[in-house]
Amino acid sequence: MVSRLKNVPGIGVDRMGQLADLAADPAILRLENLDTDVPPPKEALQATLKCVEKDENNSYLPFLGQNDLRQEICKQIEKRSGQAYDWQTECIVTAGGCSGILSTLLALLEPGDEVVLPDPTYAGIINRVRIAGGAPSFVPLIPSEKGWRLDLVRLKSAISPKTKAIFMVNCSMPSGHVMNQEEWEAVCQLCKTNDTWLIYDAAMERILYDGRKIIHPSSFEGMRDRTIIIGSASKEFRMIGWRVGWVVAPTSIINDIGLVSISNVVCQVGIGMPGVTAAFRADDAAQAVAIWEGRRNTLLEELNGLPVVPPHGGWSMLLNTRKLGLCPKVASEKLLKEAKIAATPMQGWGDQAADYLRLVFSNESEERLRGVGAKIRKVLVCD
Repeated sequence: MVSRLKNVPGIGVDRMGQLADLAADPAILRLENLDTDVPPPKEALQATLKCVEKDENNSYLPFLGQNDLRQEICKQIEKRSGQAYDWQTECIVTAGGCSGILSTLLALLEPGDEVVLPDPTYAGIINRVRIAGGAPSFVPLIPSEKGWRLDLVRLKSAISPKTKAIFMVNCSMPSGHVMNQEEWEAVCQLCKTNDTWLIYDAAMERILYDGRKIIHPSSFEGMRDRTIIIGSASKEFRMIGWRVGWVVAPTSIINDIGLVSISNVVCQVGIGMPGVTAAFRADDAAQAVAIWEGRRNTLLEELNGLPVVPPHGGWSMLLNTRKLGLCPKVASEKLLKEAKIAATPMQGWGDQAADYLRLVFSNESEERLRGVGAKIRKVLVCD
């Protein structure tokens, strides 16, 4: 194995998904994979169907993404952040959000550079930091019955002379942590004081619950030109199979990110971009968020009294199975075998993440989620 893969484990989701698929049992609750059964906007589906027959969508060009989509991306970010971005010089389209993350890290990091990340964080992001030659530096998210909060004391101590970037996912996956004003102020101040980049994964930016509003890091004084914004159509627009993402950043770094992107995947999915452009214009995210919030509430009711941390956004929540006397891997195996519940242990998703089992609520109806609490208690809770 080459050295860059030495500390890169799998993400676990693939294994659990395969086990659930092989069982071929529709009674299994699919809480293991970050999917959703809420369909994409109708306008996006119609635009995709129409564009398949157009030769212009069967092309390598334009290498940095179709102009209409790049314009829509910058319009939406300006609405959310109050900052204007030039779609021609500060925006590229990528082959999915995670492709944009890897291209960004490869354009930023020298071997040994440190990237500050919250713990837990999606294993795929942590792995990409390592593949790009970087070293993750974890800052705990503090769990409570009210949700997660970023440990601001540990955040400050995590910064070192080797820190190249702070990487924030908001809302965070898998925890559902949503940054508040105080947390963003602390992050932005550290970026400015220590002259570091902020990499902002905004893939779930609008999937917020309980009336929360977007607080965009680019809106803070001095942050517009040190923030790299990475987005995706996979979550808000439910367009997972389209594989369309984007990076918006100042000209001082966007050309390097574009160079890496062209050197890797060359171009995006041509027949995917017109559908995403239509999705931006349709903008039906609020309806989808209402469905997911209902499912979150149902699952929280089911798990009341168990060591679960309520998410303030996103598609998943975390159950601390070690507090129930079981490591998450064993708990996952028991739930699949004895309760027909597929859920992923968080090994490799951060230091404290290893105590948790992830439960995805975005892909199961409220009706199917009812009763899951009794099943989990029967299997995991000892009398």
